[in-house]
Parts: sequence; C-alpha cells; structure tokens
Amino acid sequence: MRRIDDLGRVVIPKEIRRTMRIREGHPLEIYTSRDGEVIFKKYSLLGGVEDFASELCETMSRSTGSVCAVTDRDTIIAVAGGSKRELMGKRITPELEEIMEGRKIYQYSGDGRAIPVSEGLDTLTAAVAAPILAEGDLLGLVLFISMSPGAVTGEPEFKLAQTIAAFLGRHMES
Repeated sequence: MRRIDDLGRVVIPKEIRRTMRIREGHPLEIYTSRDGEVIFKKYSLLGGVEDFASELCETMSRSTGSVCAVTDRDTIIAVAGGSKRELMGKRITPELEEIMEGRKIYQYSGDGRAIPVSEGLDTLTAAVAAPILAEGDLLGLVLFISMSPGAVTGEPEFKLAQTIAAFLGRHMES
C-alpha cells in the first residue's frame, strides 16, 4: 500500500519498477477501469505506428533477405522475414536496452558472444541494432536479426538500419 502525498504523487515500489523496467523519466499512461481501479501502463511512443513499422520491416527484409524488426523501448512491435511468431511482442534483452541507452549503432563483428534479441531465444541474435531517437528521446531500435549465432552482416544492413532509425525518429517528431 502507498499513500498519496499533498501534491498528488505516489511512489511506485522499486521491485515493480525493476520488474517492469521503468526508470526515471519513462512516460506512463494513467487511466481508470470501470471497477474504479487506477491503472499505470508503460507508454510507447512507437505503439501507434506498428502498421507503418511492419511495412518498413517488410521492405527491408525483401531488399536484404534478412529478418528485420522494430522495437519500442522494451518490446518488439514489428517483424518481417521469419520468426515473427517467436519474436512479436517479446521483451528485448537487457543487452539490447544497454545498446539503446548508449545511443550508438551496434553491429556484431564476429568477436565474442552475439547478443540475443529476446530472453530464451539464443539462436536469434542482433546483427545490427540502430537506436531510434526523436527530439533526443529514445523510442526504440531498428534491428537486423541473425538466425544463426555468429553470422555477420555488411555495410548495407548497417546503413539501412541507420537510415530507417533516423527516418522513424523524424517521422515521430512531426
């Protein structure tokens, strides 16, 4: 149980924030149910563009022959090129969250362990991960996914992920 202070604030317990991966500055939706419950839900700015993101993934997949995906800050919202059933709606790994927070494009070089895209799916790894930024805010990632651990992608996939991430970021600004 938590009490509301005189400014109308309530503290979300640390365990819930950790489990739900809610950090300082993350947006939350607040609404009520018919039963009088107050509901806090993580807000995804990319949540409204799933169809558009799916079309972009389809186009990227057709032109490269790779599995492509778009994520919001913590889940995969669009996939094309295979493994859709295994990936759609799944949480991204903490390693991918770190890449996003670092705001730099990642490309697996073949050295070391490849980064899994989602927990429990070690065979599906990130070949390229490009953060989507809008007005300085992190919105998600554009991913090229390898279906065999250790596979390396080239410059075209790197540039395409970079371009699509920038395009989605600008699209969300307008």
